[in-house]
Amino acid sequence: MMNTAVDGSEHLQSSALDGALADLLNLALLANHARWNIIGPRFLTMRRVLEEVADFARSSADSVAERAIMLGHAPDGRAPSIAQRSSLPIIEPGGLRDVVAIAAFDAILDAVVDRVHAAMEAFETDLVTLHLFTGILGMIEKYAWMLRAQSNA
Repeated sequence: MMNTAVDGSEHLQSSALDGALADLLNLALLANHARWNIIGPRFLTMRRVLEEVADFARSSADSVAERAIMLGHAPDGRAPSIAQRSSLPIIEPGGLRDVVAIAAFDAILDAVVDRVHAAMEAFETDLVTLHLFTGILGMIEKYAWMLRAQSNA
C-alpha cells in the first residue's frame, strides 16, 4: 500500500512514480534514437555509451514499475502517457552530430536527475523505494559524466 500520511503524500508518491517511469522510458527511447543516428568522430564511443544508457533506462523503468505495483499503484507505460508525463527535452529527427548529442544528453540527463531527486523526496520515509531511486541516480550521474568527458575528447 502507498504511504498514506495525513499530508496527502500518496498523491505526491504516485505522481513521483509516474514521472520517473515516464522519464526513464523516454530516456531509453531517446538514447536509442541518438545511437541509431549518431555521426562524427566520436561515433563508436558515443554509440556504446548510448546503448548502455538505453539498456539501463529500460531496466530501471521496469524496476520502478514493479515497485509501483508493490505499493498499490498501477504503472502506465503507454506511449501517450510517456509523451504527456515526460519532462525530458526532445531530440530532432535525422542525423545527430556527436557534439550535438553530448549537449542534448547533458540536458536530458540533468532533467532525469531532477525527476529522480523529486521522487527521492516523495519517498524519503520509504527506505526501499528511496534505495531504488538512489541507485538509479548514481548510474544516471555516471552516464552524464561519461558523456561529458566525450566533449573534451
